[in-house]
Amino acid sequence: MVQPRIAGVQAETPGDRIRIALDLYEVGEKMLRARLRRERPDISQSELDQAIVAWLRRRPGAEFGDMPGRPSSRPL
Repeated sequence: MVQPRIAGVQAETPGDRIRIALDLYEVGEKMLRARLRRERPDISQSELDQAIVAWLRRRPGAEFGDMPGRPSSRPL
């Protein structure tokens, strides 16, 4: 299996790949927060948190979850 490459990052183990994925998630969330703050400078922290959760629930391509199969009824 070919491992994906990110410049300057070595994913030697499955744990490394998980860490990289979580780091990328954190960076993405920070970028979304920054964009929302730019677009709505008066947004409160709780409104910002709610906007992040709302985006995660309806983001393009994952309306029914991230995996194919039967949708789950469990909340985020």
